[in-house]
Amino acid sequence: MDYSLSLHHNEKQFVAALVRGNRDAQRALYEEYYAPLMSICQRYAGSEDEAMDLLHESFIKIFKKISRYESGTALLAWMRRITVNTAIDHYRRSKRRRTEDLEKAYHISSDAPDVIAQFSAQEILRAVQKLPPTYRTIFNLYVIEGYSHREIGEQLEITESTSRSNLVKARGKLQKVLTAPGR
Repeated sequence: MDYSLSLHHNEKQFVAALVRGNRDAQRALYEEYYAPLMSICQRYAGSEDEAMDLLHESFIKIFKKISRYESGTALLAWMRRITVNTAIDHYRRSKRRRTEDLEKAYHISSDAPDVIAQFSAQEILRAVQKLPPTYRTIFNLYVIEGYSHREIGEQLEITESTSRSNLVKARGKLQKVLTAPGR
């Protein structure tokens, strides 16, 4: 059976094959959605190896939970949610205890109207990957995924104000990385 056609023309049969653990269907799903899910993982990871680990962990969860997928809903959106949650779980497992007061934010501003627009997507991705894990996670959840500070606080078990202050710090560090001479 050609699973690339089934994925787009007969989703129910394709998902049923995934539920049965059909390796060809799993391979087709992986190949079809590798790029969009990998881009999510790269935003949350500090390196390509870490991004690959997050991607594989996400696909393992997707394959284990595929029976919960409701056919007719957006499959990519469902898989994106699992991938983002996998990245959040990874952050929770790896975060270090911090003794500094994260409630105090230094307001950083720029006279440049849009500093980010000057850079390529790869340059921005590399800069985001250089952020400390806390800043990187909050930046991604707020700026890329569209979570509110309240939702981020609930997900990461921090206060809304801590989320806000870390976002300000993340943006400041990104600006410094991107505008540093000889990047």
